[in-house]
Amino acid sequence: MSKKQRWLTHPWLSVLLAVTWLLLQHSLSMFHLLSGVLIGLIVPRLLKDFLPDPRRLNMRPAVRLGGVVLWDIVVSNIVVARLVLGPMSHPQPAWVPVPLTLTNPTAIALLATIITTTPGTVSCTIDEERNEILVHALNCDDPAQMAADIKARYEAPLLAIFEAVEPTAAAIQGDRA
Repeated sequence: MSKKQRWLTHPWLSVLLAVTWLLLQHSLSMFHLLSGVLIGLIVPRLLKDFLPDPRRLNMRPAVRLGGVVLWDIVVSNIVVARLVLGPMSHPQPAWVPVPLTLTNPTAIALLATIITTTPGTVSCTIDEERNEILVHALNCDDPAQMAADIKARYEAPLLAIFEAVEPTAAAIQGDRA
């Protein structure tokens, strides 16, 4: 950012705040539109010292990741409903350590959020010393395969979005040097 301060310091956050405000109000009246715009402009400006500098994100993998996450949420809801309501009443819970290739704190937090948002899994802790996320799965036959799936479906796109690198096969599989 140049020495001259901009009012729109975090444009995506501004849009998200304004849209969220309108969704919460269930109205597109002029008052609520203006309120949303003001909230979208003022709140990021007030929080600029606490927010990291905005960076350009690679949007193509972000859109793809959004689709994958939405699909996985729908499929996981069905699987968990069958598990809970169906005749199979013996789930196999497991703790799954997922080694991290990500280094960006925002991307790591987003990965943990995606894992928790998907029914049947919860990210319990981010171990910075071991550089891994510990995930609890409601039903898991193969923890190593689940970790590989998390890395391929979620972490690899987050690498492309936040760190602008194409992940290697070793990074996707979770191999460590």
